[in-house]
Amino acid sequence: MELLPISTPHCRIERDGHVVIVTMNRPEARNALSSDMLIGLASAWAYVSAEPEVRVAVLTGAEGTFCAGADLKAMGQPSQDPDVQARAAQIPNFHWKGLLREDLPTKPIVCAAEGYAVAGGTELLIGTDLRVVAESATLGLFEAKRALFPMGGAAIRLPRQIPYCHAMDLLLTGRSVTAAEALSMGLVNRVVADGRALAVAREIADDIAASGPLAVQAILRTYRDTLGLAEPEALKVSDEYGWPVIGSEDAREGSRAFKEKRPATYRGV
Repeated sequence: MELLPISTPHCRIERDGHVVIVTMNRPEARNALSSDMLIGLASAWAYVSAEPEVRVAVLTGAEGTFCAGADLKAMGQPSQDPDVQARAAQIPNFHWKGLLREDLPTKPIVCAAEGYAVAGGTELLIGTDLRVVAESATLGLFEAKRALFPMGGAAIRLPRQIPYCHAMDLLLTGRSVTAAEALSMGLVNRVVADGRALAVAREIADDIAASGPLAVQAILRTYRDTLGLAEPEALKVSDEYGWPVIGSEDAREGSRAFKEKRPATYRGV
């Protein structure tokens, strides 16, 4: 595992082959969001998009907690690290990019959540593509209960991801939910034993990394770019993204590998 130099004091960014592991690393504050963390997250997502050999990311939290939401004081204070300060000046809207509200990475993110994943932590989870949570994890959007608003996009995204009544239950009551209830709502993919979320998320990430990267990215892009479109218009976009994948060298390699009964070796071309 290679520790990348874009890491910050509150965000550890590591790469292992095609997979990038992003760890929110402020356990003394239950990994509550800070400027150092958000700049690290924004840097990680930009790196994932820009690096051709990176195919998937995993987002997790250090020491048994995912993220307890925003630390408004820490988010308002500049980093003490000169390099991170310089990066903050170079990344417009790093808060929104770090929170996956703007400039989503072009590759999938698998979430691995243990412990508290509440408020901004749940908003981050909602911004990911696949979600693994530990059985004792706690999720919830507490903003309305505190007369606040979920600025990470949950008021828009959640009713599009799960049934309306469940989304409004979470958004309007501000109550917490267990991992089992989140699974029953369709908010998460898998519930696993405590301490296993990252390992299972990594297994999923490895499966994605073994798939054709052009296909994976085109599927993700098609979903995002067709939100709100009627089916005929959406199918035109799907064809625009899909036909180049069908005609790619990777597609030919996939067919050869299937016929030869061997693992495929995809190069993203």
